[in-house]
Amino acid sequence: MKIKKLAAIDIGSNAIRLLINYVYEETNNPPVFNKTALVRMPIRLGQDVFNNSKISDKNIDRIVDAMQAYSLMMKVYEVEHYRACATSAMRETKNGQKVINKIKKKANIAIEVIDGKTEAEMLFCAGLNKFLTEDKAFLYVDVGGGSTELTYLKNKQVQASQSFAVGTVRLLEHKEASDVFPSMQKWIKDTIEEEEIELIGAGGNINHVYKYSGVKLGLPMSVSYLNRHNKILLKLNPEERMTQFNMKPDRADVVVYALEIYNKVAKWSNAKKIHVPKIGLSDGIIRSLYEEVR
Repeated sequence: MKIKKLAAIDIGSNAIRLLINYVYEETNNPPVFNKTALVRMPIRLGQDVFNNSKISDKNIDRIVDAMQAYSLMMKVYEVEHYRACATSAMRETKNGQKVINKIKKKANIAIEVIDGKTEAEMLFCAGLNKFLTEDKAFLYVDVGGGSTELTYLKNKQVQASQSFAVGTVRLLEHKEASDVFPSMQKWIKDTIEEEEIELIGAGGNINHVYKYSGVKLGLPMSVSYLNRHNKILLKLNPEERMTQFNMKPDRADVVVYALEIYNKVAKWSNAKKIHVPKIGLSDGIIRSLYEEVR
């Protein structure tokens, strides 16, 4: 058996994640991806960028510290190859290159800023195929802090994808464009051919809701449950969500915005079910990196 040691860094608008994967390779067998370590740092870059168009000095120091810690972790785990990708907040910030240069100098980690299309492609690489079937069409919905990626899947192939500049942190800060939801609704109407479709949800917020749904792992959650759960959360303040649903502080204040997006997409696409495979961008980064180094 051969073991490849890979790492993915996902620099999002709400948090920064490090995923370390060991990939087991055996002759005549498909590779096995083992999630060896996952670390999440609640550095909310989107709050800076969506309000002030740049990352603050305080958060520059925090992200550099995080990257230095990630660099040491990768060294301890003997990571052979890594890929670090930044999304919405880093795409929009005016001082992004300064931050990238400082991270390279202090932590020796090279950051790649990816666009929405690349993000959607990576998400599709994250192992979605095993959840898809030939007889159904799906709409993959990844709700991040700064953007939402929609991918229309049919016959196990990507038919269309689009990135929209609306996410949980952007909604929290009231920095979404006035036409973003009408644009999203129009895209769904113009793109989706089926009268009814099933959703596939990605991201920490939908994973957390799924955990409390009581649905057996692997089975879809009903959109009606999503609506009911959102109404419960809306009656609670963030502190109450933290204690009653064991949420992290940086999830408790944005989870209702994530569910707002999922509910809108479900309504516009006439979806009644949502699958939650618990995969995200970091998984897609690992898969794309593996294809490159294999």
